[in-house]
Amino acid sequence: MFLIPEPQKLTHTVIQISDTHIVPEGSLMMGKVDTHANLVAALEQVEKSGVQVDALLLTGDLADKGELDAYRRLRDTVEPVAERIGAPVLYVMGNHDSRGPFREGLLGAEPSADTPHDYVHWVGDLRIIVLDSTEPDEHAGLLSDAQLRWLADELATAAPAGTVLALHHPPVPSPVEMLNGMILSQSAELADVLRGSDVKIVVCGHAHHASAGSIGGVPVWVAGATAYSARTLGPADQFAGLTGGFYTRLDVFPLGAVATSVPVDPGAAVYEMNLTDMVELAEEYGLTSA
Repeated sequence: MFLIPEPQKLTHTVIQISDTHIVPEGSLMMGKVDTHANLVAALEQVEKSGVQVDALLLTGDLADKGELDAYRRLRDTVEPVAERIGAPVLYVMGNHDSRGPFREGLLGAEPSADTPHDYVHWVGDLRIIVLDSTEPDEHAGLLSDAQLRWLADELATAAPAGTVLALHHPPVPSPVEMLNGMILSQSAELADVLRGSDVKIVVCGHAHHASAGSIGGVPVWVAGATAYSARTLGPADQFAGLTGGFYTRLDVFPLGAVATSVPVDPGAAVYEMNLTDMVELAEEYGLTSA
């Protein structure tokens, strides 16, 4: 219908939800934020959109204090929606998460294992690699030499539609200086592994603000948080968390990937167009195919 060059046609769509900071039922985060309501609102938007979603990717800080009941609440909220839209759920560890309750509450696995939660998931011919950048009792991001070797081994074989790499801690700096002591410590080492690979984009969270950068020639997307947002423009001697959450629509196409930040509260419409209106406008601009 619409004239789109073949190399720019979308092949996969992933919804990235980050930093949900879910608390047990009956509680509010910091006594004031209903993070569960924000998550529900985001999922309702996704489900009602009608977009074909290939995966739900949750990039860490899923429970505010790593509590088992919070993980169970998260799972019971996300997975019915995922089942209805036919999308797998991929969980990523964050520094607020606790590996034992995370494994038990989200994965139904034994809680005793304390190894990093690294894995590969295929969505058709698109490869999604998840890295656990957490270290117990630390807020900064850490990747071991073993994890970097594992990643290099995985990337040695290219995926037909390319690779999305997901981890919690950004490998790029934040405009909020205080946060830069808590980003990924091995950014240079990660860049070396990524250089020349088939990774189309690195997606992460943690900072509670959306930003874009690159390492090793690969784009990096830092997703806005669903729970609340960090103020990125303010006095250098002050820091604030603000109401208002976001999630990300990640679209993959043959030449690369594009990440789009979506507000949990979209606001009022300025204008609306139906399909007939869109086709008429596209025809006027010469953007329709025969």
